[in-house]
Amino acid sequence: MNNLEDGTIEYKEKINDSLEKDAVAFLNAEGGEIYIGVKDDGTVVGIASPDKLQLQIKDRLVQRISPSILHLVSISVDIKGGKSVVRVSLKKGTEPPYYIRSKGLSESGAFIRIGSSAQPMTQEMIYRLQRRSMRKTLTSIESPEQELTFGELFIHYRRYNKTLNENTFARNLRFLTEDGKYNYLAYLMADKNQLSIRFARFDDSIGFELVEKSIEYGESCLLTGLQKLLDRFEVENMTLSKLTGAPHRIDKRLVDAKSLREVIINAFAHNDYTYGMLPICEVFQNRFAIRSYGGLVPEITKEDFFKGVSVLRNPELMKIFKDVDLVESLGFGIRGILEVYNRNIFEFTDTTLYVQVPYNEEVMASANKNKIGGDAKEKSKEKSKEKSKEKSKEKIIALLQEKPTIVTSELAKSIGLSIAGVEKNLRLLKLEKKIRRIGPDKGGHWEILEG
Repeated sequence: MNNLEDGTIEYKEKINDSLEKDAVAFLNAEGGEIYIGVKDDGTVVGIASPDKLQLQIKDRLVQRISPSILHLVSISVDIKGGKSVVRVSLKKGTEPPYYIRSKGLSESGAFIRIGSSAQPMTQEMIYRLQRRSMRKTLTSIESPEQELTFGELFIHYRRYNKTLNENTFARNLRFLTEDGKYNYLAYLMADKNQLSIRFARFDDSIGFELVEKSIEYGESCLLTGLQKLLDRFEVENMTLSKLTGAPHRIDKRLVDAKSLREVIINAFAHNDYTYGMLPICEVFQNRFAIRSYGGLVPEITKEDFFKGVSVLRNPELMKIFKDVDLVESLGFGIRGILEVYNRNIFEFTDTTLYVQVPYNEEVMASANKNKIGGDAKEKSKEKSKEKSKEKSKEKIIALLQEKPTIVTSELAKSIGLSIAGVEKNLRLLKLEKKIRRIGPDKGGHWEILEG
């Protein structure tokens, strides 16, 4: 053989245990060819029973490698220098990462061709390949339900003076799989589904404590749930107004409204829905936070992201967002956010993007002051109630001392309470062991236990 081993060529003198490893490495890279019957230095030694070997190779590769590679492998016999050589041709895989089934999707089961050798793939490499192969599955994954209706979607389009044709909208919006069934994008936009947006409030000043039962927007058209979420954040994002002399005033929001909207919409536009999860939204003592799934699109780096480089994870979903004026142009939003906030509001992991938008300290201080003032008023009311209760009990004790046989209706009239109010105070006084009843209700009397 004239060529030496390289990134696309592997020689084997005979079939051995590394066959699957080398095949997987080519599938996860750019494809390549394995020649059996050739030494590492290119010397052709040939194969005695090439037809039998072809069947063995096919069975091994098909049975021992996942996902299926039937459409990616072809096996033939070449004659080199009068000798038979088996050639295994492998195309670049369409569903990476490929791996040896017995080893699983791990560093011992997944390999990639680097130079002239098969190298183990790290977990990060495996994950990045998974994300790359799954990027377009929003339109290729079949919807878990096929009896879908889209009344809310039509309403959203009409609101922006756009019409959808009943007969063609599903195909135009890419709602159908290749075999004509509704896909996951259609499921997201359907009137009913099993997906919801979780909104939760936490008090992290006393530990990570949920202070308000989570609200869920959804199980309906994603556009409807998203609009409800935006409306909720509009309420949460309070305004502080400062007069600067008539007729002028300055309004400050808890967070920059445009940036917050961009963060929320970007979270939904770039969420990896193959996780089966919608973004999660949280309110803390000093920040709003939004967590989306999938991390960065594999083709871009963090620096690309901060420069506003656009790689669409969900292009069909983005088209719908643009149709209903949720987004203007991709990439502009990130640059706009960075004009107001630092990069450190973005936290990246392999599987998530977590954005924490800090509150304006002046607005937060004003809100806390109002809250403290409100709490003080509430405490003052409670104190007044307690004092009133104590005075009522003191009056009752005084009347019981004066007339031990007094009945409930007389007490109520004398003190100015309802009969139920008097009975409640009598129960409290008995529990406090300040009074006790001697004898029946009729004919009995009250005894004071302390003085």
